[in-house]
Amino acid sequence: MDLTLVAEGLQFPEGPIAMADGSVLLVEIQRQTLTRIAPDGTRTTVADLPGGPNGAAIGPDGAVYITNNGGSFAFFDMGGLNIPGPTPESHTGGSIQRVDLSTGAVTTLYEACDGKRLVGPNDLVFDRHGGFWFTDHGCSTPDGRKYGALYYARADGSHIVRLRDHLISPNGVGLSPDEDVVYVADTMLGRLWAFDVAAPGELAPPAPLQPGRVVCNLPGYQLLDSLAVEADGRVCVATIINGGITAFSPDGTTEHFAVPDVIVTNICFGGVDRRDAWITASGTGILFKTRWPRPGLSLNFNA
Repeated sequence: MDLTLVAEGLQFPEGPIAMADGSVLLVEIQRQTLTRIAPDGTRTTVADLPGGPNGAAIGPDGAVYITNNGGSFAFFDMGGLNIPGPTPESHTGGSIQRVDLSTGAVTTLYEACDGKRLVGPNDLVFDRHGGFWFTDHGCSTPDGRKYGALYYARADGSHIVRLRDHLISPNGVGLSPDEDVVYVADTMLGRLWAFDVAAPGELAPPAPLQPGRVVCNLPGYQLLDSLAVEADGRVCVATIINGGITAFSPDGTTEHFAVPDVIVTNICFGGVDRRDAWITASGTGILFKTRWPRPGLSLNFNA
């Protein structure tokens, strides 16, 4: 896979969005910004997002919706590699935010669900009805992890529901092409989950004692991060340790595409044929571009 370096010096980039004008929007978690990267690599700050902006997606109103983990990672340098570390004691929780692209104005939509504070919102995807699924990654504590969860919410701030709780470390989230499955990548387990959708914002009951269906568990020690879905239904998940993108077929078979960074965090698709792919290599602070062997799935909303 031939990679072109688009931008470097980014402070843990995540949440890339391929825009209609050829630019890429992404968050820089450590820098705490929503950033626009022009095709020539020029970087412009769209909005300041204190805490930890972690995921981003265009909503039905053309605004950018952000999963902000609230600063749930402390970063440290390991021989030139930027590593997200334990949760600082100052962390109190995260939120869902909306950014107006024309003004940079930031609005907080959700900080809690049913009276329970969101811990570390991580990634989100909009369905064709204009609602969005999002993951809460949880966070680390000196005594262990706070569990994560899978949620569904409306873009106007009027409704949020927790659909699956007590997940270890849910991270990337995406929808199948016909939107009858929500995919969730679990970081620590190296596992891709599939949750069957019964109706917009509703999940079908799982099998007894199981939160969802297991698509695949990666062998050895591999960690999973954010994801994007291909037009044919493959799920492309950023892979840590075995740095790159792992494409999961719904039947559980996998294909790995190596990237020269052990902390690859996300991928998005764009271009006329949806085969342009941008990859965030977050340990080295680089945004790469490449040609993907197959087209990515068109998202429901763009700007």
